[in-house]
Amino acid sequence: MKIPHTRPLNLRQGKVEMAHGAGGRAMAQLVDELFARELGNAWLAPGDDGARLPPARGRLVMSTDAHVVSPLFFPGGDIGCLAVHGTINDVAVMGAAPRWLAASFVLEEGFPLAELARIVASMATAARAADVPVVTGDTKVVERGKADGVFITTTGVGVLAEGIELSGANAGAGDAVIVSGPIGDHGMAIMSVREHLAFESPIVSDTAALHGLIGALLAAVPATRVLRDPTRGGLAATLNEIAQQSRVGIVLDEAALPVRPAVAAACELLGLDPLDIACEGRVVAICPAAQAASALAALRDHALGGEAALIGEVVADERRFVQMQTRFGGRRMVDWLAGDALPRIC
Repeated sequence: MKIPHTRPLNLRQGKVEMAHGAGGRAMAQLVDELFARELGNAWLAPGDDGARLPPARGRLVMSTDAHVVSPLFFPGGDIGCLAVHGTINDVAVMGAAPRWLAASFVLEEGFPLAELARIVASMATAARAADVPVVTGDTKVVERGKADGVFITTTGVGVLAEGIELSGANAGAGDAVIVSGPIGDHGMAIMSVREHLAFESPIVSDTAALHGLIGALLAAVPATRVLRDPTRGGLAATLNEIAQQSRVGIVLDEAALPVRPAVAAACELLGLDPLDIACEGRVVAICPAAQAASALAALRDHALGGEAALIGEVVADERRFVQMQTRFGGRRMVDWLAGDALPRIC
């Protein structure tokens, strides 16, 4: 839709203005020349207040997530692709096939249009690569100082086939605990930028859409009981949540935990535990121990799961403790974080 009597947006030097969120000609132009151009698809094209979606065969799964990461651009990604990946993954760990996304932008007055264009382009690339289109959205603008550049909320809808009943309440004593790759990459990529840390091997975010990996896992091991993506709070928070839901304990093997040397070094330097650091492209899977080898094989056969590892087991424990079997033969508690070690991480 061409907006009449307007000059093209200055995407090189222009800034977000209050008028871009006011519902008038300037807002229509921003939507037309940036959002619709980058994110365009058959559902978005009519420009209505909502998207008319085709009927789905199966149960619907819906998830929503707000993204306030700082900085907006980081090694391996940015807030745009992160907003796509994060919500796709929340739908996928329910066992559903993600189908559609909605996106809401809160922009700060004065934010450079060039940076906004970069974010939207990244978002569009991620959505196309995942084959999960952004079908509707909204834009708001707030005064200078009332936000931090841009915040993005995405909502995802997926379709869940009959017979798939994944839940954090399904883990049972004797089950195997698997993680699809090294932990802590995303959180430490963010911190390396914030703290101006340089390492011989740069730390890059693991942000990725996981539905293809999860589909391969479920095809190989339909008896998988629990899937979770260990984002805020990291692996420690994720496993404590599962232990509480399932009323079990979990024992991890420290020697089996996959942590990249640069991430381990950064955590040691900053006094952090890799178990508490967010991932954005990893999945935790709990399945029957007898099928752990099949689960590992399926994960390792996928590009995003080549370093998958068996890291522990579920045990009977009415206290619902998560513990670590250390390299020295003892055990220590793996507890929830008392506060927020890494704010604004996603």
